[in-house]
Amino acid sequence: MLAMDALWTIIIAALASINCALVGTYLVLRKIAMMGDAIAHSTLPGIVLALLITGSKNSPILLAGAAITGLLVTFLIAFLEKKISIQADAAIGINFTFLFALGVILISFFSRKIDLDPECSLYGELATVPLDVWRTNSGINLGPKAFYILSTVLAINLTFLIIGYKQLFVTTFDPQFAQSIGVHTTRWHYCLMGITSLTTVAAFEVAGAILVVALLIVPAATIYLVTKCLKRLLFYNILFAIFTSISGYYVSFWLNSAIAATMVTIAGLLFLIAFVFSKNN
Repeated sequence: MLAMDALWTIIIAALASINCALVGTYLVLRKIAMMGDAIAHSTLPGIVLALLITGSKNSPILLAGAAITGLLVTFLIAFLEKKISIQADAAIGINFTFLFALGVILISFFSRKIDLDPECSLYGELATVPLDVWRTNSGINLGPKAFYILSTVLAINLTFLIIGYKQLFVTTFDPQFAQSIGVHTTRWHYCLMGITSLTTVAAFEVAGAILVVALLIVPAATIYLVTKCLKRLLFYNILFAIFTSISGYYVSFWLNSAIAATMVTIAGLLFLIAFVFSKNN
């Protein structure tokens, strides 16, 4: 039983990391990495409102509520930046801190009606995720719910990235050229933000808002020091995510520390190694 729980923990951690790494690649390349930070924190009020409506953490409305909130903060940041001429970093800071604080207030106000711990929303609790399983009416254990949620999100992400590979490529590296050949850069930007919102809330329970940001940014930033080829970047990010998930679990077991935090720490050390290696070559 313990071995199976360990396997499920590693699989779920890897799925969350892969989802974040794939989406985070484009955020880093577009130089909007902190947009992931904004979306990760601003989805909290959407999650709370969805919980109030459905009363269940497993409802698809939960993902929809977070995705809508993530898109909302994207529009608000663009509005402040373009219409009021506020710098992008300031616009990001204003929006995500306001919405995250609003989410914390909503949790406190409706604490008796919803089962959501503000501390878990910040840090997550990967060790307990495999215990929340789906069972059939006859009592058959189908495995952790997080596995199915993250697998579905991964399928959506892969479909989006494969279908939109060329459009995302050209809008990422040369948006002016993309516009000249008829590619709608704004539309693809908001599609990417929607996928980022979906990915963030799917990984929310696993890693929490703070560590999800690291999973979005650190893998892509690390691999970018090794290769500039987009296809290799995406592929190596998957390997990076799998490695940090496996090593993070066993190192956290050895140190008796939080799994997600250990994963991010290992990712940070790998970034440092990649940085030193890139400087010496």
